Amino acid sequence: MGFTKCVSYEPLPFIIKDTRRLEHQVLLGTARVAPISLKYYGFCFLKGVYILKLHFVEMGLRKNKGSPLGPRRVFDVDIQGKNVLKNFNIEEGQLNDYGFILSQYNVLIESHLEIHLYWSGNGSTVYPQNYGPLIAAISVEPVPKHHLSIALKAGIAGSSLVFLTLLLLVLWKLGYLGGKRSSKEDATQNFNAVNKLGEGGFGPVYKGLLPDGISIAVKQLSGKSKQGIREFVNEIGLISALQHPNLVKLMGCCAEDNELLLIYEYMENNSLDHALFRSEELKSRLNWSTRVKIILGIAKGLTYLHEESKLKIIHRDIKPTNILLDKELNAKIADFGYAKLNEGEHTHVITRIAGTTGYMAPEYAMRGHLTPKADVYSFGVVTLEIVSGRNSASYRPSDQTVYLLDLAYVLHEQGKLMDLVDPKLGTDYSWTEASAILELAMMCTNPSPTLRPTMSEIVTVIEGKAKIRTMSSAFHPLTDEIALNKATAALSQPSQSESYSTPGPSEATPSCSNSNNNIANEI
Repeated sequence: MGFTKCVSYEPLPFIIKDTRRLEHQVLLGTARVAPISLKYYGFCFLKGVYILKLHFVEMGLRKNKGSPLGPRRVFDVDIQGKNVLKNFNIEEGQLNDYGFILSQYNVLIESHLEIHLYWSGNGSTVYPQNYGPLIAAISVEPVPKHHLSIALKAGIAGSSLVFLTLLLLVLWKLGYLGGKRSSKEDATQNFNAVNKLGEGGFGPVYKGLLPDGISIAVKQLSGKSKQGIREFVNEIGLISALQHPNLVKLMGCCAEDNELLLIYEYMENNSLDHALFRSEELKSRLNWSTRVKIILGIAKGLTYLHEESKLKIIHRDIKPTNILLDKELNAKIADFGYAKLNEGEHTHVITRIAGTTGYMAPEYAMRGHLTPKADVYSFGVVTLEIVSGRNSASYRPSDQTVYLLDLAYVLHEQGKLMDLVDPKLGTDYSWTEASAILELAMMCTNPSPTLRPTMSEIVTVIEGKAKIRTMSSAFHPLTDEIALNKATAALSQPSQSESYSTPGPSEATPSCSNSNNNIANEI
């Protein structure tokens, strides 16, 4: 469901009670509800067909008397990843004799059961935010089978007893019985500083190791902080409903005492920030094709968030530290603590600006106008960093450094945009491809959001299925005269010009205005 302006910071109830009902109080007296997504897991099932029963009863919706209109709770239900209920409205369902709706399914379970109830775009979006999925009870039982013989039952019981004894012995030897190990402390060595991977938006991230040898990343949030609680709920509510190869996977969570933990898949090569600016070994692996792969991966992840997922999401904090790299240096977008639902044609006006200076779009940073084009702007800055090897976040107005975007503007006006290419690449890159990507990055960072491309258009350009129009020299007006003079002065220094790159040996050197000729279509 869409986010609306909150008037209170009091937490929303996730369990609703209905004291009016007396019969079948266990099933009908309470219900679990969430603004966006409810997901249930069942583990350790024997393979077979089971009868799954979902019990629904509406409670918590308040309609104005005498008005036919009012809040509508509409949501979808998936079982084992397959949709079984679409745009389901409890109030429109057929009640049974006991006053609730019973949906029954025969489900094949290999080893575990997954039930997902989620808001998919219909129904009420007004405050309070408790018009998302709701369920009163879930029951699972195996489909009745033929009776087993006494001998077979005895054999199964004996084998199970032997297996259980061996299992308990192994667990005791490993120290998992008797309270010797806490799973979270064991996984992270009690959050040892040696295992610290970095700092997330609201807390540190540690490397952990599960008993089965699987590496994980554990983000530690404070349960006493409103920001920490907000990110915890935001990440669970959003990431659990999103699945894409270029988004980091949330494996689980834990809320204990005043400690909130988010558990993610472990990324072997840390973050893009680490690879570009803090590890010479990793940067040496960032050849041209790898950099293009990373740029394309980020673009595909954002395309999924903006246009393809059931929930349309604006990330709000795209930057190198929030782009993680797996073993093969594939990019995965992480840290959804600042993410917002996109309400379609309605532009968000945000009173509390969140993000990182240097990556925030001007219309969002100055006026609070938030659309998917804000992520496009951030993507453009990150793309410039990947191609140039320069850190945009290191800029400080008081020193002699030049902001990367200011430098790009000046070089573009001088027809020397290709001088931004990282000199460490030498001549081992595609001039035509680099020129097109740099022009695309400049288009993404246009001060006017309406002139920026969409992320799906960006993907088609990077994949070579479309080309972009050449931009005029007045495309990016520089209103900060001091920044302009600073960037121009830096370019006039001899030492600066020595770091500029040259085109690859296998390609001719086209002029800047003709360097972006990729395929047939234009955006």
